[in-house]
This record gives sequence, C-alpha cells and structure tokens, in this order.
Amino acid sequence: MTKDEDIHIMECLGKSKVVVKNGKVVEVKNPKIKYCPLFLKHRNIQELNKDTIRKNIEYRIKDFGLFTENRIVESKEYIVDFGTSEIFMSGLEDKIIDSAVIVSDCAGTVITENPYLVQGLCGRISGIVKTSPIKKVIEKIKEKGGYILDENNATINQYLGVLKGIELGYKNIGVSIANLSESKRIKELEKIYNVNIITFGVHTTGYSKEDVLDSLPYLDLITICASKGVIDALKEYNGNIIQLGSSVPIVALSKNGKKLLLNRLLHLDKSFLITTKNKLPLLKDSSFHI
Repeated sequence: MTKDEDIHIMECLGKSKVVVKNGKVVEVKNPKIKYCPLFLKHRNIQELNKDTIRKNIEYRIKDFGLFTENRIVESKEYIVDFGTSEIFMSGLEDKIIDSAVIVSDCAGTVITENPYLVQGLCGRISGIVKTSPIKKVIEKIKEKGGYILDENNATINQYLGVLKGIELGYKNIGVSIANLSESKRIKELEKIYNVNIITFGVHTTGYSKEDVLDSLPYLDLITICASKGVIDALKEYNGNIIQLGSSVPIVALSKNGKKLLLNRLLHLDKSFLITTKNKLPLLKDSSFHI
C-alpha cells in the first residue's frame, strides 16, 4: 500500500462525513444535527459544525492515534455508560457472549474475544464507512487476539465477519450492524449453524421509520442516536423493550439483548431506578432527532 492509498472515511458527530488522509483531516461535511447531548456532556461541544468536528477528530488522532500507525488498540476506559463497545466489553468479560464482530479504522471488520480490544478499537470511533489497512495496527490487533476479516483491504462486511466467527468456533456472537438491512441475513445464520447471534443496530441517525420497522424483528439491541425514525418505529413495536439512558438511549428488544444490556449495569458503580413504563422510548430531549 502506498501512502496515497491511506484514506479513511467516518460519519460522526451528527453524521458529518469526515475524510482523513495520511493521518490528516482533509474534508469535513456539515453535520445533519447541530447538537448532541453526549458530546456536550463529555467534550463540552456546544454546537456541532465543521470547525468543532474537525478539532474533535484531530484530538482523537493526537490522543488515541486514530487512522494512524500509532493507534491504541486496547482500553479499559469507559467513554459512556451504555455505549455499544462498553456493552460488548462487559458481555465478553462475563462470558455472556464469547466474541464480538466489530468495525475498526485501519483494519475493517474484526472478530475478537478480547473485551479490551473491543473497547480500544470502538470506544472512540463512530460509523466507519471506509478504511485503509495499516500494517502496524493490524499486527497490534492480532497480537491482542483479534482476527481481521481482510488484512489486505480492510474490508467492512459484518455478515462475512459473523461467518468467520462461526468458522473460528464461536457460539455466542455479538455483532454491530450499521447497515440495518443486513440484520435479517445475519440473524438467519443462527438456525443454519446452531449458534446465538446478538445483533446490535448502531449509527442509526437518518433511518426512516419504515426501514427500522423492517429490521426490528432481527435486532436484539438498537441505539436511538438522533433518529426520529427509530423512535417512531419503537412506538409501534409490539414487544416489550428495555431502555437504558434517556439522552441517547440503548434499547433491548429480545431476551438475549436484555440480558446483555442489564449485565452492563453490574459494571457501573452507580445507583439506578428500575421501574415499568407502558410506553417507551422515553426521551429527555428529542429536539435534535431527525
């Protein structure tokens, strides 16, 4: 791979498209939303715009080595209480799942049973659209127990990632799915191979209610992000759900999803109020949802 091919594309901070080339931010598109409660709380970003997004990504590159050979690949640090990586990390620690199929910059789809590799690779990224393989990062991931689906091209393909996880002998697999239309095909692998697959819908901002409704039967967990479509679909969902968080909530739709979500609470040194609610989801602020 030549330096000119080292290109990474991520959708983040209000679903802004960010392009990083050779470790430098070269393009930032306007976000679809101007405000995110998570970035206000954790990074004190008052408004999402090209400038604040650029500065945040540059901070991640400098601090954590994103998109570069300096990439930190393992972490035990919680970024948020109920993030996808945090939920998978806790599930791996407690053997609720035996592997996770995730997406990382510099490597593409990764399969691993190492909880701290999951948190290190996913705790500080959003929706990776395209990435280039960086050999030093790939070697670090492999040393920490990660299997890369396609070392030569850093392909992102969660369906093939789950198939590889099954081939590697895993029986209880968690998988993040940004393309919700993949959820049905991935879920069908359970019956074919007699395995359990916990599907987690992520990066959902911009999805329509109809698209979400089509996918909900095949998802165990879903993040609401800033998606009015997810909110409206969940209001029409016939099953019982569990919601954690009220700013950018995570919702569990199945027994396996609920088990993984509730297990996350055991890892937090905080007090919780658990009660029943006839109508969910319940949002603290839905003004930024689109």
